[in-house]
Amino acid sequence: MTLTRKTFVLGMALAASAAMPLAHAAPPAVNLKETVKIAWIDPQTGLMGPVGNNFIKTFQFFAEKFNASNPAGVKFELIYLDNKLSPAESLNALKAALDQGVHYIAQGAGSSVAGALIDAVNKHNERNPGKEVLFLNYAAVDPDFTNSKCSFWHFRLDADTSMKMEAMTTFMKDQKDIQKVYLLNQNYAHGQQVARFAKENLARKRPDIQIVGEDLHPLAQVRDFAPYIAKIKASGADTVITGNWASDLSLLVKAANEGGYNGKFYTYYAGFVGVPTALGATGAGRVYQVAYGHYNMGGQMNAWMKEFNQKFNDDFTTGAVVHLYTLLGEAMAKAKSTDPVKVAFAMEGLKFKSFNGDVEMRKSDHQLQQPLYMMVWQKADAKYPYSAEKTGMTMVPLKEYPPYVSSTPTSCQMKRPGAASG
Repeated sequence: MTLTRKTFVLGMALAASAAMPLAHAAPPAVNLKETVKIAWIDPQTGLMGPVGNNFIKTFQFFAEKFNASNPAGVKFELIYLDNKLSPAESLNALKAALDQGVHYIAQGAGSSVAGALIDAVNKHNERNPGKEVLFLNYAAVDPDFTNSKCSFWHFRLDADTSMKMEAMTTFMKDQKDIQKVYLLNQNYAHGQQVARFAKENLARKRPDIQIVGEDLHPLAQVRDFAPYIAKIKASGADTVITGNWASDLSLLVKAANEGGYNGKFYTYYAGFVGVPTALGATGAGRVYQVAYGHYNMGGQMNAWMKEFNQKFNDDFTTGAVVHLYTLLGEAMAKAKSTDPVKVAFAMEGLKFKSFNGDVEMRKSDHQLQQPLYMMVWQKADAKYPYSAEKTGMTMVPLKEYPPYVSSTPTSCQMKRPGAASG
């Protein structure tokens, strides 16, 4: 197996007019003057390649911001490794990162990959004391990772599948026009969990809603969703719940438009790469998304999104990367060290203000607690002006749910090192 490797050493300097990170207007609290390598392990090729390449731009963009100002005074150096959305390739990438002395890895595309990396990192750290690695998960949302499979070495910056479904169904329970729901999801951990939690939450909050159909399809392999749309139409469903992302959502929406399905879609990732273009104006008022942020957050986020779009001719969609750099900078300053064991202990329970409000890295399971939003796809206007993928359309926020609403309990029994190393 081969790995495509790109290394970006990101400079410290920024133009004087560049926007500063949210919490870092003050001079650094400490000045460690160290370089922190982060190995990014996600797809650059294949059907999910466009999403991965958008992630690369995001990591590059915000490394520049946080290199210019972070409370630890560190410099982030990024190593990008193409895993082709394969767990096996990801383990090869991890080995390549370890060979380069990396102590921090980042991944987000696919819970199947994340699960393999968690296991591998656990084993590596157990066998190699003093050479520990931390896994910063910015988008893989299987709830098991902060429940039955929780690990001291894993931190999740996104909200998990169950948290998002809690917020989504809290919104759906008041939508009386929803009567018949179809569940269509990718056949791997995340998709299976979306279906499971949708059924559990709707049964509790809206027992009158009928689940009229359910399908799981292969991840990143289906190129024609017309047969699925035909089944959805035949079921009489007025609403589809889907955790699909990237090509699996854009091609689903394309098939719905071509097949004349006019029902609603409740999604996790309608704002991700390629989907806005597929939605176009035909999705107005009937495509919903749950997420920890949206296109029209205002303030610093709007400035960043504008700058990102001008620099890359692309949309910035993954705010968890901001959480990642903020958490690292704050924890390294608190620990006065870049040692991963000390940093991990410092990250536990850490609270900070991010673009979406007050957030906290929950100590018990390493799941970030944060506000979530329900939004709908509509025409951009003066109040909500951001044009996603230059479609003239945008996601309009309908409801904000504070962390206590979207938070879900954890069964994690965290096993921690006896003490921070030396």
